[in-house]
Amino acid sequence: MKWAVRWLGALVLVLGLAFAQQGRLVIATSQDPQSWDPIDTFLLAWGMVGSNIFDGLVDRGTDLKLKPGLATRWEYRDNGKTLRFTLRSGVRFHNGEPFNAAAVKFTFDRLLGPEGAKGPQQANYTAIKEARVVNNLTVDLILERPDPVLITKLAGYGAKIVPPQYIKEKGDAFFNTNPVGTGPFRFVSYSKDQQLTLQANTTYWGGRPRVQTVVYRFIEEPATRIAELQAGRVDIAQGVPVAQANVVKNAATLNLVPVGSPTVNELRFATDRPPTNNPKVRQAILYAVDRDAIIASILQGYGKAIATFQTDMSFGFDAGLKPYPFDPAKARALLQEAGVAAGTELEINFVSTDATNREVVQAVAGYLQAVGFKINLKPYEVGTYFNDIIPKNKNGQLYYMGWGGWTLDYDNTAYLLYRTGEFWNPVFSDKTIDKLLDDQRATSDQAQREKILQQIAKYLYDTAIEMPLYQSVNLWGVNKRVQGFVAPADDRIRLLTVSVR
Repeated sequence: MKWAVRWLGALVLVLGLAFAQQGRLVIATSQDPQSWDPIDTFLLAWGMVGSNIFDGLVDRGTDLKLKPGLATRWEYRDNGKTLRFTLRSGVRFHNGEPFNAAAVKFTFDRLLGPEGAKGPQQANYTAIKEARVVNNLTVDLILERPDPVLITKLAGYGAKIVPPQYIKEKGDAFFNTNPVGTGPFRFVSYSKDQQLTLQANTTYWGGRPRVQTVVYRFIEEPATRIAELQAGRVDIAQGVPVAQANVVKNAATLNLVPVGSPTVNELRFATDRPPTNNPKVRQAILYAVDRDAIIASILQGYGKAIATFQTDMSFGFDAGLKPYPFDPAKARALLQEAGVAAGTELEINFVSTDATNREVVQAVAGYLQAVGFKINLKPYEVGTYFNDIIPKNKNGQLYYMGWGGWTLDYDNTAYLLYRTGEFWNPVFSDKTIDKLLDDQRATSDQAQREKILQQIAKYLYDTAIEMPLYQSVNLWGVNKRVQGFVAPADDRIRLLTVSVR
């Protein structure tokens, strides 16, 4: 009898452990954004995590369509000068304080104030003059000027709603590493460059999550992410390298899940120094590189050639523009016209830990050497690269840039990368482009906006301001025990309905 009791107790313990394990989901991602404050970053790696901690007034579903978030409805008033939001009632932040119009006002005061000025997100919301409380569940955004893509930007990262009392009591620095939102998962712990742990918000307004605990592990090296996936210590791995796609695809316990993405990849030109300050040289470089061959060989077909720095998911896309063809003879002729001597040096910068990017850059270097350039490849650690090298113009003549295109509107790319003085554009300045960018933001006529955005793309295409390489196809490695996972085109995993078998 005692034996039976002990056996039954052991069985209960085993079943309990198994049940607990089923409630734990481990996700491997490549990058730790270092801050979980919504206003501090543009990185897609933030959205992969932060979108499960925080909510915005507006949301975007897995189908990429806009839908209500913390606001149940919105409308333009006063001839477009005011954007009024009706807020969801009964919502609370993870620390217990209520979500209301005062929290929305605090969020936008902070985003548009000195704290927001420290990061890159503020630039997206400068059309907003102020937020005004109408009543506890109604708030107005008063606009300085029209912004035809404001609603889609509100579904992004920077305007996630944050808790006023918590931030006032704890301070911004504490909030960076101990985030509190209204999302489906609440923060538990964070170890810099190691992992972040979340727990289900069982009173979430959108329904109770199906998994109890989510652990994000920050594993910069792709091979290590895949090894952990194969070993069963990771359930979902972001960024499967193309070289290991078949390893994941052929594993008995894993699925390879490819998904088209608004993310685009290119080499940008430094237009402030020779020889890439010469449009003919830039055009020559475009003709010199066989991007189709790079996609077919290095990417194994998991990519799509692009003519401009956007995909066909982007509003403003012009299907009539085609990528520059591979024509090394024309490249040499243009270099001769520009007076570029054989052996002229070019420095190309890239992120050191991205194996696929490294191979692509090496292939580009080979093509450029074939038309007479001497190439110096210079890698950087990811944090240094995006926080220091690019925004402070410390790069070489060519440098890698990836862009998420998360608003699915070319404005988000074009304004931030080509408008004079923007954070990601320390050098390039063109009065024609500045005017066109401002003109498309000044109209709510979407047909007119589309026409202007296509003008911008054509102008940049003709002057070869950059070398668009390819549209990403994101590869996810997923353990077959994971249920309900939908590979996100925008890298923002929605975990509310994901479970572990």
